Amino acid sequence: MARRRGFFAEIQHQQRLADARAARVRRERAAAQAAVERSRAQAERARVQAERATASAARASEAERKRLEREAQAAYAEARKAEAEDQNEALRLANEAIAGLLQATLDVDDYVDLEALKQVVEHPPFPHPDLESPIQRPVPLVLPPAPVWQEPPAPKGLFGKRKKHDELKQEWWADFQARSGEWERLRDSLPARQAAADRQYEDLERRRREQLAAERRRYDAACNIRQKDIDEHNAEIDSLIAGLGYGVPEAVQEYVDIVLANSVYPEDFEVRHEATFDSSTGEARVRSIVPSPEMLPAVKAYRWVKASDEIVGSPSTKKDLTERYTDALAQVALRTLHEVFEADRRGIVRSISLEVGPATKDPATGLDRFFPLVAVGASREQFIGFDLSAVVPVATLQHLGAAVSKNAVALSVIDPGGVRRS
Repeated sequence: MARRRGFFAEIQHQQRLADARAARVRRERAAAQAAVERSRAQAERARVQAERATASAARASEAERKRLEREAQAAYAEARKAEAEDQNEALRLANEAIAGLLQATLDVDDYVDLEALKQVVEHPPFPHPDLESPIQRPVPLVLPPAPVWQEPPAPKGLFGKRKKHDELKQEWWADFQARSGEWERLRDSLPARQAAADRQYEDLERRRREQLAAERRRYDAACNIRQKDIDEHNAEIDSLIAGLGYGVPEAVQEYVDIVLANSVYPEDFEVRHEATFDSSTGEARVRSIVPSPEMLPAVKAYRWVKASDEIVGSPSTKKDLTERYTDALAQVALRTLHEVFEADRRGIVRSISLEVGPATKDPATGLDRFFPLVAVGASREQFIGFDLSAVVPVATLQHLGAAVSKNAVALSVIDPGGVRRS
């Protein structure tokens, strides 16, 4: 019977677990924050009262000091009682979740749309957008205007103006000749400089295009791998849908796995399933593996003991533990039957043979084994007529002719072979 959960069932199960964990974390954070705020408020009240008592002690009367001490002790006692109440609230929520295992699934449509399991590839953005834009071409070199000769202004004064003017013209002319020579050299070198600048630009642009092409090839290859994986995944989903339509045993078995993997139980009572399908009889054989009895909350309530300043738990009676564990097993059995039958809209699964129990250490051998504590067989025709919102789970199992352990807490196993098939 032992069989690993199918690939798609595992994906679905992990997703549901992630969703459940996220919701649980949000609830726990809110509850923790509320508890912290209560504790802080109580601690602050106790601190203020203690400070008042200390500050007033020197000037207060003996009666006043005793009153302040009583107030501080009362505030501390309230804080400790609040801690016990927080633990009781957590205990209540855990017990309610286990007591409502069956009810939790009745308002949920357990049908799994396999099309919804298909995936759409999501590629990350191209990691080198800087390479996609061409390098800006530098501004072409421009030859400045050629120098133009200009006569120097005539010098002022009454004497020697011509001589001074001639000397000034000679100086200006020499400067003009030098600037003209520099301009001609610049003019003559311009084509070579422009060609060098163009070559440098083209080299940089060529390297950019080559690097872009290489990065694009690398990116496209990664995208192709992702797309191939998604295509293969979706093709397997299509194959599963087609196989389910034709009643192929492996496809039916995989679908049952997905349905049961989609059922997420409370953190304090996690359940896993193993299933097979016999196409010749239309029967699904399911094993629901539950926590062992010691995993149930064994404390009835918490309280603060003033004398020892401890928060202690009052243990539940053996009778209470037995009843709660047996009821949990019965709820798991009915929930499993309900989820498979409801999810199978084609009616391919005509009956279910189910075993429920823990897989734990055998006290006699010390080895791991499965302990069947509930065994039940049910036909679709009979079971879908039940109103599960109004049943007593153990009574429903008796009605179905189930075998139920007389002492589930002690792991007293039943004989699954003698179970009547409805």
